[in-house]
Amino acid sequence: MTAKPVFRGREAHDYPLLIKQLWHSALRRTPAQEIVYRDLKRFTYQQLRERVGRLANVLAGLGVQQGDTVAVMDWDSHRYLESYYAVPMMGAVLMTVNVRLSPQELIYTITHSGASVLLLNADFKALIDEIRGELTTVRSYIWLDDKESAPPAGESYAGEYERLLAAASPDYVFPDFDENTRATTFFTTGTTGLPKGVSFSHRQLVLHTLAVMAAGALANGAGGFNALQVYMPMTPMFHVHAWGCPYAALLLGIKQVYPGRYLPETLLELIKREGVTYTHCVPAILQMLLSHPKSQEVDFNGFSITIGGSALSSGLAAAARARGMNIFGGYGLSETCPFLTTASPHPILGKLEGDADLNIRCKAGAPSPLVELRIVDANMRDVPEGTAGEIVARAPWLTLGYSNNEAASHELWAGGYLHTQDIGYFDRGYLKIVDRIKDVIKSGGEWVSSLQIEDLISTHPAVAECGVIGVSDEKWGERPLALVVAKRGAKIEPDDIRSHVMVSADNGLIPKYAVPERILIVDSIARTSVGKIDKKKLREQYAGAC
Repeated sequence: MTAKPVFRGREAHDYPLLIKQLWHSALRRTPAQEIVYRDLKRFTYQQLRERVGRLANVLAGLGVQQGDTVAVMDWDSHRYLESYYAVPMMGAVLMTVNVRLSPQELIYTITHSGASVLLLNADFKALIDEIRGELTTVRSYIWLDDKESAPPAGESYAGEYERLLAAASPDYVFPDFDENTRATTFFTTGTTGLPKGVSFSHRQLVLHTLAVMAAGALANGAGGFNALQVYMPMTPMFHVHAWGCPYAALLLGIKQVYPGRYLPETLLELIKREGVTYTHCVPAILQMLLSHPKSQEVDFNGFSITIGGSALSSGLAAAARARGMNIFGGYGLSETCPFLTTASPHPILGKLEGDADLNIRCKAGAPSPLVELRIVDANMRDVPEGTAGEIVARAPWLTLGYSNNEAASHELWAGGYLHTQDIGYFDRGYLKIVDRIKDVIKSGGEWVSSLQIEDLISTHPAVAECGVIGVSDEKWGERPLALVVAKRGAKIEPDDIRSHVMVSADNGLIPKYAVPERILIVDSIARTSVGKIDKKKLREQYAGAC
């Protein structure tokens, strides 16, 4: 029997889910709300919306049309935020450039995006000058400079950003178009090969924004992202739209603070001066803040923070809680836009304290609204509750594939679910990540979770951060190697760490074969361009260390 379509009147408007629709309620309810950039700029929502129109007119004057790509290479700024709206609202595609890539990776990502215009922060001029001749698709550059100085004489810049906006009209009629139109693109770096292009449509971004807000409501006052917060990102705006939170902040109508470059003194000063109460970051950034001497001058009571990108360790969570922070884990990938789960404790769990509370907060979290997560075996069969398997996902905002990479796209979506390449299990509805498939250590035929050992080491009072990798071993195939960074001013020996982990083995929490024999005290641990521990580089660096 054929289903009947919904009745439609002749004059009914088919309302597309477009990024421009995010502005409607914000401009009605909170037009005077603030957008702050460091100690340099302060705008209202109304003024920012006018600047979005000006930027669109500037880009149109440079020949940008629907379907064209505009790239941005900037620190976290009001300029970046304006591009989040102006570019896709025109029907063009926003390409966010990872400023930490190598010159050859920058050439590859910018040219493969097809970017015709590049908004370039003055800090990256020397880097782009090295490769400008190879950026064959870029025909116009816009100069970005906090000092608002003129671009270098004799070079091919359309002009300086603020001067161009001042000369442009704020009136730009942003059209309606198909909500499945591509809005953004960026490139995610993997363990092998060249970066892979990931894209998201207007529809996907709007639905993701609504889901982020809904997840905050489900937290029921337990620290979720909500209309009572003051927001500042501590995840780069070039990385998965700063986890989509700037879009949600607009819908919530809350004050937004943008810090520029991530310098600990700047972040701490902005948190203190602007009253920031919500942020998100990878563990390394939080560790950097907590260990900075000036952090003692900041009152973190009421400060909520979502940790993602890497697992939230018990040690870091306890240190944050000791400072009054409301901290919890979250989980997602570049390919998932990114939010899939958040670990703010749900009221149904009852009142949790001590280790029970930290145990929930350090998990990856419960699925966000509209997210379907399964834990499956190698044949895509569901495994029993509490049993580890690969995490696969469906949600309306997941990327549909990698740009011009059919083989990788097929692997990503094999069986009709997005494969995360992460191993995990569910406990009381909360996802626990065991490890990345490629990072699990196989020792004597048994699996050892690098994340579990890292979590145990992190609880030692003298440990600032740690990483655990598998290295080749003639007898056992692989053995875990622990790399440990001591807290500022602390002294620590490998035997201290080994004894600390052995307590958990003696108590039956981990098998004794999981205790690392080889532990190195190091000054730093290699990280990826987005702040995660770079285990591929560590495995190369410490190959044969056991």
